[in-house]
Amino acid sequence: MDQTGIPGPGTTHDWASQVDTGHLDHIRRHPALFAPGGVGHLVLEVLAYADEEAEENGGGRCSVTLHADGSVSVADDGRGTATVFDARGRPVKKPVMVSKDLRFFDAPDPAPLADGHPRRGMSVVAALSEWLVHTNRRDNGSWSQRYENALPASELVPIAGDGTTGTSVHFRPLEAVRALGAVHVDDLLRWTSSSAHLAVDVRVTP
Repeated sequence: MDQTGIPGPGTTHDWASQVDTGHLDHIRRHPALFAPGGVGHLVLEVLAYADEEAEENGGGRCSVTLHADGSVSVADDGRGTATVFDARGRPVKKPVMVSKDLRFFDAPDPAPLADGHPRRGMSVVAALSEWLVHTNRRDNGSWSQRYENALPASELVPIAGDGTTGTSVHFRPLEAVRALGAVHVDDLLRWTSSSAHLAVDVRVTP
């Protein structure tokens, strides 16, 4: 951690890269490459983080909701996305939405997701969504942040704690992604049934 109070480069993301516009633009120019098969792949990118949390915590639960407007929300009961306070007391969240996941994005042989396609990271979801709302509940506070067309549209907005921790990601994929393929309940249940750590339920709103 430097004099600003923000951690330096870590194993997953570089905290100094709060908005990597070149990275996000690259993803947006290639939706078929980064969301092969369409919306389902983006859901799996989010679920991969929930699964990691569940493994770390000895188990966890996650709900996926398919909304009538074409948006999807994924909510888990993990520890929430890492958030620290800088030297001025302002909350700073690990830049998972707007920078590379250093483990996967440029890896020559990244781990596959359950659809058989490479995992690239949460920034793929933000970059390929019209809008995304990330709600983050942690032991040290709770915040929400909105993104529009990959970029932050708000600062971290404090929200009232409710005694729980976890992460909720609600996003509406770009039309270019929706055109590649819709997400189906049966596929999600099949893709997530083999997780040894994460129990997933899938809901569809009218």
